[in-house]
Amino acid sequence: MNILIKYSIFTFILLFFSANTFAQYDIELLTVSGKVLDEKTNQPVSFLQVAAFTGEQTTPLVSAETDLDGNFSMKIYTGTYTIKFFLLGYEDLVIPNVIVDSDVDMGEIELADESMQLGEVVVQSSKLQMRTNVEGLTINPDQNLSNLGGTLLDILRNTPSVSVSDDGSVSLRGSSGTNVLINGRNSSLTQNLERIPASAIEQIKIINNPNARYDAEAEAGIIDIILKKGDNLGTNANIDALYGTRGRMNLGAQLNHRAIEFNIYGGYNLRRWLNVGTRVRDREIFGEGEFLRQETANKSDNLGHNFTYGGDYYFGKNILSYEGVYNTSLDNDLNTLYSRLTSLESGELLQEYVRRNTESETDDGLDNALIYERTFDNKERSFKMMASQSYTNQYKTQQIDIFRDVQIPGFDPEGQERAFTDEKRFNYIFQGDYIHPINESMKMEAGLKSNIRNFEYDYDFARFNEPGQIFEEDPAISNRFDYRDRIHAAYVILARTSGKWDITAGLRGELTNFETYLHNTDQRNTQSYFNLFPSLQTLYRLNDKHAAKFTYSRRIDRPTAWRLNPFPDITDSLNVRRGNPNLQPELINSLELGHIFEVDKASFTTNFFYRQVNGQLDFITYVEDGISYSQPENLNSAESYGVEAIGVSEFASWITLTGSATAFMIDVDGSNISDEFVNSGVAFNTKITSDFRLPLGFTLQLVFNYDSPEIEAQGKDLEQYFMDASIQKTLFNKKASVSLSVRDIFDTRRFAGNSLTDTFSHTFYSKRETRIFLLSAKYSI
Repeated sequence: MNILIKYSIFTFILLFFSANTFAQYDIELLTVSGKVLDEKTNQPVSFLQVAAFTGEQTTPLVSAETDLDGNFSMKIYTGTYTIKFFLLGYEDLVIPNVIVDSDVDMGEIELADESMQLGEVVVQSSKLQMRTNVEGLTINPDQNLSNLGGTLLDILRNTPSVSVSDDGSVSLRGSSGTNVLINGRNSSLTQNLERIPASAIEQIKIINNPNARYDAEAEAGIIDIILKKGDNLGTNANIDALYGTRGRMNLGAQLNHRAIEFNIYGGYNLRRWLNVGTRVRDREIFGEGEFLRQETANKSDNLGHNFTYGGDYYFGKNILSYEGVYNTSLDNDLNTLYSRLTSLESGELLQEYVRRNTESETDDGLDNALIYERTFDNKERSFKMMASQSYTNQYKTQQIDIFRDVQIPGFDPEGQERAFTDEKRFNYIFQGDYIHPINESMKMEAGLKSNIRNFEYDYDFARFNEPGQIFEEDPAISNRFDYRDRIHAAYVILARTSGKWDITAGLRGELTNFETYLHNTDQRNTQSYFNLFPSLQTLYRLNDKHAAKFTYSRRIDRPTAWRLNPFPDITDSLNVRRGNPNLQPELINSLELGHIFEVDKASFTTNFFYRQVNGQLDFITYVEDGISYSQPENLNSAESYGVEAIGVSEFASWITLTGSATAFMIDVDGSNISDEFVNSGVAFNTKITSDFRLPLGFTLQLVFNYDSPEIEAQGKDLEQYFMDASIQKTLFNKKASVSLSVRDIFDTRRFAGNSLTDTFSHTFYSKRETRIFLLSAKYSI
């Protein structure tokens, strides 16, 4: 691993020094500016894209965006260019042979109106917090001040229809089965989303009903994380710093240098995050007359480093790119669990102990991708090949001290346990995609992909032998588990535009081969199966303000290695988690019907959705001999259906409101296990962001989140809600900013829930330090 660290640091330093060297020899950049107006109304056209092309290149050398008054300005080298203006709802305007040998003012430019196009219908500006399309949502995290100093999980907490649980798992429209990608590809780095800093993220795409181009994996859909790389001409840099409550800190820098033929970039983020929290768990076992209360106090200290680096080389109609990510972190945790078992009838103390777990964890991750793209004279035609490799290694040590019949540990422990966890994940991707226009209204897309994943898990657990004064391994708990899978896929898509209709139909085939091997018992489990996954996306334009859409996809959610490993996790000896090697994949049918409405400076999208799951995977809890065991099972089925509303509106020049509300019904049928595992309920969530543009360059932002109670197979999670506030002041002609943020102003954010069966009842409550004050600064060069 030391080699990987040295390689990544060397690459990062090389990129930065190279960019600084190029900066010394930058040719003077000139300015091309102008103002864009609507041809009919003579009103300014906001958020329009302006791009400059040179020679035969189909990738713009530089691009800009008009402001609220329709003005644009971009820096460019001396030369002759083709300038293109485009915005959905307007006809493209192309102005060739623009000679730039000094600053150029193109004056007022008029654009003609046209109908909307498939796939990008509602809010077009990248300057807005989010925009919707036929597939889902695109989130621009830099526009949300509450994301400052945060991670990917903080962004997702403020994303419509997304919920983040206490352990960092993500659910979309009530389902935790999501496929998280980095720059459109599978990566081992997505195993821990809290390791990805918000400042390194350019965009997040939420694809609720993906077409056949994407993996069929995941019940709820796809979350695609697009990392920053920088593509402005010349040498550009951003630096940011943050300091907050309890010594939390975040430092970041991004740098790129772009010339006509190449672009190189690098980024670094240092994050130290400290936290404290408590957890209370109550359990009553019917028939045995016992009541168990467990209280846990925890402290954590995380120090992480994240590097991004890469480059693009443009030659003719070809682009060759390299993308790299490396991160490393160290976690030090202290968890003190106090357990007290009493008799319900008499209140007599039956058992009491304290279990103190001192834990240290190192995480290292590396992701590399090599990408080749070929464009053609016909902009609808393209070819792309990609090969990537990613790797993560999590190494964890646990020293557990047990104190019996005492409330506060104040002397030597009566029992000791020790555990070492070494977990490695490897992911290799090979992919090729080709798009070919058949005629002006139809095109075909086809592709091949191989996804190769290896998972190695080695867990060594030992108890201290007092007479012998040595730690002795417990073979009933220690285990070594390997998981291998190979998913080979092919797909074809036909897309047709005809009048007011846009239709995209696809079919994907996936061959899955996987094997698990448990070294302790020499037990192998192999499966092989082939599935077809059709998809359909349609858009009907009612007029220039209204459009209707319908999407369908068939999907699969395969059990993960973590769920398949049968050996127990006994971090808490009275609440044990174990896997199930007999799990089968879920098969899902997903439909969505939506309406899109857009007027000047406002948009509103409504989606009705339905999802039917065969073989629903859910965790079931059993109680045996006073110990609760939680393990995943395949239930008969599950259904969810609901409505989602998303709106963006600029009510005035000084206020913008972004909001969403999702309500859905969930029916879970686990009667194949027991009639008590049949449950149903309604859940809803809402997220509202208000931006107030104040005088003197100040911006005030308020963010409110609410998640209602949501049912599980055996119970439900309780509601949670919180509000964040931020104020920002821009400086130096908007090149710099200073912000003050308060997360969870009213300190209301916590996780709680309950479950009830014929044999026991269980409640839990978890609260971390969530009211945090953060001061941040950012400067762009």
